[in-house]
Amino acid sequence: MENYNQTSTYFTLLGLFPSSRIGLFLFILIVLIFLMALFGNLSMILVIFLNTHLQKPMYFLLSQLSLMDLTYISNIVPKMAYDFLFGNKSVSFIACGIQSFFFLTLAGAEGLLLASMAYDCYVAICFPLHYPIKISRRVCVLMIIGSWLLGSINSCAHTIYALHIPYCRSRAINHFFCDVPAMLTLACMDTWVYEYTVFVSTTIFLLLPFTCIVFSYGRVLLAVYRMHSAEGKKKAYSTCSTHLTVVTFYSAPFAYTYLRPKSLRSPTEDKVLAVFYTILTPTLNPVIYSMRNKEVMGALRRAIQRICSVKM
Repeated sequence: MENYNQTSTYFTLLGLFPSSRIGLFLFILIVLIFLMALFGNLSMILVIFLNTHLQKPMYFLLSQLSLMDLTYISNIVPKMAYDFLFGNKSVSFIACGIQSFFFLTLAGAEGLLLASMAYDCYVAICFPLHYPIKISRRVCVLMIIGSWLLGSINSCAHTIYALHIPYCRSRAINHFFCDVPAMLTLACMDTWVYEYTVFVSTTIFLLLPFTCIVFSYGRVLLAVYRMHSAEGKKKAYSTCSTHLTVVTFYSAPFAYTYLRPKSLRSPTEDKVLAVFYTILTPTLNPVIYSMRNKEVMGALRRAIQRICSVKM
């Protein structure tokens, strides 16, 4: 590893892919997954925005999830692909701080948004008569703004801290993006205070929303169990299982990575786990929600049919 003095104004990202045929194969695979994520999330946003039948709170929240996922993966993969193709793995302090800020903002905001979507489902099934009042367009907007605002405030605190501590070791970050815990392994000061704040932030933006989601779906399943309509039960179970799949796939790797003590973490394991919540989850979200939702699939088919008819 190359050593730098404290006046150095850049980091070096070691990346995800080895310099071999396997690395090239993994690079091509990640690029294909990235393109799938772009297409899937853009399609979800456009279909929900353009279809009048989908102008409902649930789909409004879903379109925001797609927007977050689109921004999320676009913040990580293009830089990683550029580094692999051109071999220029250096990144300035400012650019690293910007990437870290957007990553942490989106990570926190998505956790809160998933909790909001669970609350929406809970009210829709447990209090259907009060749904138009409790989940209005205004309430949805407030939940979305709150998610973005709280996520950005948390992110700003972490990013400012990371950019203002002294680095007197190698500036080579053993990761494929500017992950603050990976950056702080290079610090020449004790970072126990930051490690504590990571635990607190992960608890607030991941564990608390996850607890709320579990509580909401516990009440939902109890209400579904009391239903007499088989069709209603089937639809409710489908919605709940879809959301829980997304939440688990996103939360489990994130929690395992950031709640472990520093002594138990390894760079290789952290990078593999990061692939799940930075690349795979943004790709799978639109697939899971569209494939399990008849209204979205119907709107998507009609949109494709209109496009094909125009071309013909």
